[in-house]
Amino acid sequence: MSSPRVLVVDDEADLRELLEITLLKMGLDVDSAETLQHARQLFAEKEYQLVLTDMRLPDGLGLELVREVTASGKNVPVAVVTAFGSADNAVVALKAGAFDYVSKPVQLDQLRVLVQSALRLNEPAPAAAPVRGQPASRLRGTSAAIQSLRAQIARLARSMAPIAINGESGSGKELAAREIHAQSSRADKPFIAVNCGAIPEALMEAEFFGYRKGAFTGAADERDGFFQAANGGTLMLDEVADLPLAMQVKLLRAIQERRVRKIGATAEEPVDVRLISATHKNLEKLVEDGLFRQDLFYRLNVIELRLAPLRERLDDLDELIDAILGRLGTFEHKAVLGPGVLEVLKGYTFPGNVRELENILERALAFSNDGVISAEDLALKGGHVAPPAALAAPAAVPAASPAPGAP
Repeated sequence: MSSPRVLVVDDEADLRELLEITLLKMGLDVDSAETLQHARQLFAEKEYQLVLTDMRLPDGLGLELVREVTASGKNVPVAVVTAFGSADNAVVALKAGAFDYVSKPVQLDQLRVLVQSALRLNEPAPAAAPVRGQPASRLRGTSAAIQSLRAQIARLARSMAPIAINGESGSGKELAAREIHAQSSRADKPFIAVNCGAIPEALMEAEFFGYRKGAFTGAADERDGFFQAANGGTLMLDEVADLPLAMQVKLLRAIQERRVRKIGATAEEPVDVRLISATHKNLEKLVEDGLFRQDLFYRLNVIELRLAPLRERLDDLDELIDAILGRLGTFEHKAVLGPGVLEVLKGYTFPGNVRELENILERALAFSNDGVISAEDLALKGGHVAPPAALAAPAAVPAASPAPGAP
């Protein structure tokens, strides 16, 4: 088998030579180009597993090459080299379809990690990966909304770009994040989910970045933070809107520099994490109100993924109920819905979404006879049940009762 081939595009001879030598030492074949035109010619003539391009070239912008490679249909990851401090350029490139970026002066350890991650994208999945009885996706359903979500996740999993997941409480934001991780080249690395609203402000820096032994009273041993624990994998910041402003500044620096410093340490250490943030709040509104930093919002919100509330995908209700009841049932009594119960549930607006559906069924099962759930067992609150007209016209359901805290 031939070695993977990489196309390096840069007009600076010294940097181009450094990149070539580094990649050759990794056992890769390398072609290089000084201009956009030459890069296009090489890309058309040969097959590449990675394109690495500078953002500024004598005859155009590397951004043009990013868009062309992404649109080529060859599934070739393209990464960009950005000038120091040009964070905005990196974000623009990621939005245009770049797999990842590396900043000047190029840190060779970061470059190697980027290249290895990119090359893993097109590796065939292990033959033993599927498990008997395991669903193909964590996201159940066949509605148009869930099929569109699966398609988006399949595309996003190939990138390193930060993703912001927006959705009402209980709509499955962590499930979506885990699905992105599972389909990515980082699937065999850690997935760490952090609820930002559950950490006391005084402990946030220690929890995120870790601390050295003796750094403060009670620090009896050295401890890694969330960034170190997720190194090589994915870090999910759930309810990111709850981060205090002081912590937002420190988080922004960690994202930009890809390095963190433990409390009590004198040196920073590199970390390689893919960031996924999630919230049920309107971050843009919080930015306008001065409660969330605009620069951090810009870095986290490179790609936005919206999750539809359950009331907008009631076609999935049957499959979701079957899966939940399958978990709740016992050997003696298989949990099932009694006559007319499904119709009652389809008339409910589910302000708490799938999480509320699980709670409703679990509570109803406790009151049921022999595992058969009746409409009375559901104990739905009358104020949330959709009127008969809404049952006949599901499209009108979303307006009946918006979920609290929805964006």
